[in-house]
Amino acid sequence: MKALLLENIHPEGIRLLRERGIEVETVKGALDEAELAARLPGVQLLGIRSKTNVTARVLEQAPDLLAVGAFCIGTNQVDLGVAAERGVAVFNAPFSNTRSVVELVLAEIISLARHLTDKNAAMHAGVWDKSAKGAHEVRGRTLGIVGYGNIGSQLSVVAEALGMKVYFYDVSDKLALGNAQRCDSLDELLSVAETVSLHVDGRPGNAGFFGAEQFAKMRPRSLFLNLCRGIVVDQEALREQLVSGHIAGAALDVFETEPKTAGDPFVSSLQGLPNVILTPHVGGSTEEAQSDIGRFVALKLGDYATVGATTMSVNLPQVVSAAEPGRSRILHVHKNVPGVLARVNTVLGDAGVNIEGQTLSTRGELGYVITDTVGPVRADLAARLRDLPETVRLRVLSCD
Repeated sequence: MKALLLENIHPEGIRLLRERGIEVETVKGALDEAELAARLPGVQLLGIRSKTNVTARVLEQAPDLLAVGAFCIGTNQVDLGVAAERGVAVFNAPFSNTRSVVELVLAEIISLARHLTDKNAAMHAGVWDKSAKGAHEVRGRTLGIVGYGNIGSQLSVVAEALGMKVYFYDVSDKLALGNAQRCDSLDELLSVAETVSLHVDGRPGNAGFFGAEQFAKMRPRSLFLNLCRGIVVDQEALREQLVSGHIAGAALDVFETEPKTAGDPFVSSLQGLPNVILTPHVGGSTEEAQSDIGRFVALKLGDYATVGATTMSVNLPQVVSAAEPGRSRILHVHKNVPGVLARVNTVLGDAGVNIEGQTLSTRGELGYVITDTVGPVRADLAARLRDLPETVRLRVLSCD
């Protein structure tokens, strides 16, 4: 079995896959659609981060692909529907870099509130500008969090520990942590927050989510941060508000168009503006977070490859079943229609196969059943199961 890992996956992930007997090939940067499609024949496991897009075209040209591991939080760069239709499991790391992003947000809020980037630039230019003008403590100031998921909610708790007043807005009904107060609308949040931090996902519907209209509704001389996805913010509108002085400072870690590899040139209309922090998508880029992500996703890929477990898959039914030595394991992804399990078991019964264990789960239009049997599964039996009209994907494993 072969894995292709792109975008500098942490060595911990590489080590864990190789320990499972999986051949690992690594690529330093991202690949475009054509490059990726050309590399995938013969590859069973694909590891990516946020810059590689696994499109329908890529998936259609990857007949051997079993699973995609997104070594990051988001999975919007993968066509999850087409992957599911082809029986390709997708895994991510929804929690591993949460703390790293939260710490960077808070560091940037404090830096913007104290104008540290301007002070630093002046000092490097030989200017001693010792002044309290425009510098503020964050204690007692109001933070508005847009998106109250894993990162937004943890940011809420830590910001409150610093003495900030926290308001949040989310399209889903989320439980407020600590003393945070929920806003019924984005407009309500913008009317009270002195600092606004975005933590929404990168689904296509969120493109241009925060633009000129929303910036205009922010309080004068407020701060703005985006560490989620570049497509959600109209950066030209942000530039206008920064130049006019309506927005006092901004920090961005993500951009609609980002270089594919480290060292490539980066251009933005926000470059050169005072009290603006630009970082190269490093919110989750700490050694601790990347090690945790590498371990978490690699273990999910390894478990799926070797025993068929789909725990925490974002697109296939979730099934976990302990494998026992000496048994064969039949992994059957199928259309979720009545009678499939009965037909599978009829095929097995007609062949004289005794079922030692069986676990089934469904999710939307798909079902996934793991069946354990004693002894090897004959090729003709596997072919009969594969030929069932409801079959999406069939694999047979030997549990030695």
